[in-house]
Amino acid sequence: MICQWSSFCKGVSALNYGFYIDLALFKTTTVKKSDNPCNLIHAMQKTLQEVPLHIVTIGEKTLPRIIFLHGFLGSGDDWLPVARELCDDYCCVMVDLPGHGKASFRETPPSDGFFEQTVDALAELLRQSAFPPSYLVGYSMGGRIALALLLRHPELFTKAVIVSASPGLRTEKEQIDRQEHDEKIARKIERNFDGFIESWYEQPLFSTLKHHPVFKEVESQRKINDPRNLALALRVLGTGRQRSQWEAMKHNNVPVRFFAGEKDERYVEIGRQMVKLSPGSDLEIFPLCGHTLQIENKELFLDRLRLFFNQQEEKHL
Repeated sequence: MICQWSSFCKGVSALNYGFYIDLALFKTTTVKKSDNPCNLIHAMQKTLQEVPLHIVTIGEKTLPRIIFLHGFLGSGDDWLPVARELCDDYCCVMVDLPGHGKASFRETPPSDGFFEQTVDALAELLRQSAFPPSYLVGYSMGGRIALALLLRHPELFTKAVIVSASPGLRTEKEQIDRQEHDEKIARKIERNFDGFIESWYEQPLFSTLKHHPVFKEVESQRKINDPRNLALALRVLGTGRQRSQWEAMKHNNVPVRFFAGEKDERYVEIGRQMVKLSPGSDLEIFPLCGHTLQIENKELFLDRLRLFFNQQEEKHL
């Protein structure tokens, strides 16, 4: 039997199931045991430092762990196609970030400081799990959060992959201008969510995704989220609410790979600038891909991810 708290386990006699309870929200998830680690699925909902988080873990907990953070409009489920390919060798932890998926806001969060609260809540969650340092993967908004998490709490990570993301905006004026821009987008989300989704994917950085066979499925998944929660998330986790991490990157000692799609020229250039600043980092450019390279060429993404993480493991032999 599998159980999260030993005091609870003593009163359970089931042979084939494990019970997972979150004491903060009194949520329970039941999972079937299996010899296949990819069938070991654990779900947990938590509120830490007033930050709502929902976590799904796939794989045996004794395996090396990868933390996956999704982009704006997404959820932890976005990483399922990747996790299913990795769960024989890794324990894959997919997080619903605040305002996305099942991590709903119960109250309106404060605009100032909530980005840092989220970063610290994620760090606290990882420390509570009492596991050794993890690998970290973040895409777009999740990439910004992942990078801030790495720079703020480097002891928690062995290596990181940052996909189509930046360390934030350099100046206060840029941040204020972006806050105003994001507020307009948040209002569009609240007024006409379906119309917003359609216009969102008209942006040039998604042009290659729009021609991909899975685009309609991706678009449908985005509409599952709650527009009110997404609007709140943009107001508190948007690029304008993030403190610049550019200077902090100079002091990073954790190996990092920045992934960018060849067609996503803006993030290719940002990647080049980040590599110049960050010791032990490299940029990998994915040919014929745009912003969502992990979807557009999943096989290459998995190949480069495995190679990078395996190199780190070999280094410690």
